[in-house]
Amino acid sequence: MSCVNDLTAESTLVTNMIAGDVMAIENFVSQHQGDLIAAAKRILIDPSLAEDCVQETFISVMVHINSFQGRSSLKTWLHKILINKCLMKLRKKKTLNEGSLDELMPIFDGNGCRIEAPWLVFESPESILERENSLTFITQKIDQLPEQYRIVIMLRDIEELSTKEVAKLLDCTEANIKVRLHRARSALKKRVEPLLRGEGV
Repeated sequence: MSCVNDLTAESTLVTNMIAGDVMAIENFVSQHQGDLIAAAKRILIDPSLAEDCVQETFISVMVHINSFQGRSSLKTWLHKILINKCLMKLRKKKTLNEGSLDELMPIFDGNGCRIEAPWLVFESPESILERENSLTFITQKIDQLPEQYRIVIMLRDIEELSTKEVAKLLDCTEANIKVRLHRARSALKKRVEPLLRGEGV
């Protein structure tokens, strides 16, 4: 029943926005602005660029609200517009470079066993994520990944887009996205292993 109510409320909101209802538009912006700014900052890193992107996203929504067909939720549609805007910004800056992750890939010995420092203490990922300073640490490590890998891990694991959607956005094959995602996750794991070992940040 709540799904039906949500769809009705969303349909009413879209109708009111198309009609130019100022209060409906202000409520819509107020409701989604915080999430959009956070998402844009995760993708772009630069706060001022992120704010510009969010503003452009809301403008684009108002210009194209007539074309919203309800195939996805309004929130999903909004986030996809934002992600497209963010990627356009990155392409203009020409920052979607091909940085290497080789130094962060696992190293194996002659028997195929992974070479790594011994883990004296093991802390669960759940307990790590509960600590604000650890979450900041992990976010910083994601930001340090080369652009092409950082974007893929952000879109797949943070924004929760499908491999097909990410491939379309980045104009790559799905196989290429899967390889980048695997390498990005492996590199990120190596960067945050000190936390998992209980060595702190």
